[in-house]
Amino acid sequence: MARLSMTALLVAGLLAVAGWQSAWAQSETVGETVSKAVPSSREQVTLSFAPLVKAVDPAVVNIYTRKRVSQRPMFSPLFNDPLFKRFFGEGFGMFGMPRERIQNSLGSGVIVSEDGLIVTNYHVIKGADEITVVLSDRREFPARVVLHEQRTDLSVLMIEAGPERLPALTFGDSDAIEVGDLVLAIGNPFGVGRTVTSGIVSALARTNTGISDFSFFIQTDAAINPGNSGGALVTMDGKLVGINTAIFSKSGGSIGIGFAIPSNMVNTVVASARAGGRVMRPWPGFLGQTVTSDLAEGFGLDRPGGVVVTRVFPGGPADRAGLRQGDVITSLERRPVEDLSALRYRVATRPVGEQTALGVWRDRREIGVSLPLELPPESPARDESRLDGRHPLRGAVVANLSPALAEEMELDGAWEGTIIVSLDRDDTAYRLGFRRGDIIVAVNRKEVSSVSELKAAVQGQRERWAISFSRDGRVRTVEFSA
Repeated sequence: MARLSMTALLVAGLLAVAGWQSAWAQSETVGETVSKAVPSSREQVTLSFAPLVKAVDPAVVNIYTRKRVSQRPMFSPLFNDPLFKRFFGEGFGMFGMPRERIQNSLGSGVIVSEDGLIVTNYHVIKGADEITVVLSDRREFPARVVLHEQRTDLSVLMIEAGPERLPALTFGDSDAIEVGDLVLAIGNPFGVGRTVTSGIVSALARTNTGISDFSFFIQTDAAINPGNSGGALVTMDGKLVGINTAIFSKSGGSIGIGFAIPSNMVNTVVASARAGGRVMRPWPGFLGQTVTSDLAEGFGLDRPGGVVVTRVFPGGPADRAGLRQGDVITSLERRPVEDLSALRYRVATRPVGEQTALGVWRDRREIGVSLPLELPPESPARDESRLDGRHPLRGAVVANLSPALAEEMELDGAWEGTIIVSLDRDDTAYRLGFRRGDIIVAVNRKEVSSVSELKAAVQGQRERWAISFSRDGRVRTVEFSA
């Protein structure tokens, strides 16, 4: 009897979470004793997600992409041997005209507005020539890309479905969910068709996944498999709380560790798409690193966690707010900041033009700082120029680096200098190994800090050149002979 009563209590709790009436679970309190009624019908002990699925499923779509790739036929795989290539060249053994083949892929997406705006993963439609969206009622529509956001692995599409208003999901607050909350994952795994799986939120704020630049994921044990990417993770009140993105698996199938991009991040990207197609994120104006256990002891913290400020941009938002080098940021809007990825996520999901409250550990005590949320400045002007002449950097297009350009090129820790923004693949600089994002530090041991200085430094003819450049935080010097 006791075992049956516990079952009734569990089912009643689940029904309450789902928002359904649980009239059968009547309780009567007498003094300190609470008694539960035993279910009297099959309907009272049957838990079903069917009403929720019927409400949210029409807003989840299947996405099919087609990509045309050219491939020249190989006469024999033996000609791919490095020895043959060394003596006969890269093109030896390639015969016939290039053949075009179609590469197909599939994924999922979510309708987020009634006029046909759809969000999915960037990796689902990357490089696609054709994108087809299939609704739950089997209607098909061609889709156009409104916005790509590789840093978050998100893309926004638009379909034209005529005057009909499409079913759309409402964004939930991903910061309000808790570990243990029930969730549903909806998508098209392995291309078998629309599939719904259930589970719980297994963990929050997963930041060490390496999936995207803004790593801050919801982890769930709801089965997610290839083809689920871009699908919906919904809560029991029917709100979109995440976009299913990746799984941890050694076999390629689900083992109960799936990751979803939080809806608060998704919402910022969708809002940018509605506003014109360019993602505008606040720029904090400082650099930092995660506080480890060794650093925590030095700062007088009782546990590791937070972000220590390592550099402040002069005149930027952090500088005007009073942040100093050595400050430890422990919270943002009263939410704990565990590491640098968490801080970047928290700042990125805040609206530009407002201010946000930071909890800061300074001189072994907690203080509050109000940080303005502003766009990165584009100062100095870019002054993009192509370098010509007889020197190792011929064919490189360079520009003056600024916080705005650094954000655009997804650089961390670089705000100034002269950077390569593109290269002519058929010219000298590319062939010598220079790449987009290299920051030119010096030419022939003479420092350069602007495009004008670099252009002056490469003038004239020399027998030997020494180019110093920064790549991935390391400065290298390479010498060339004319």
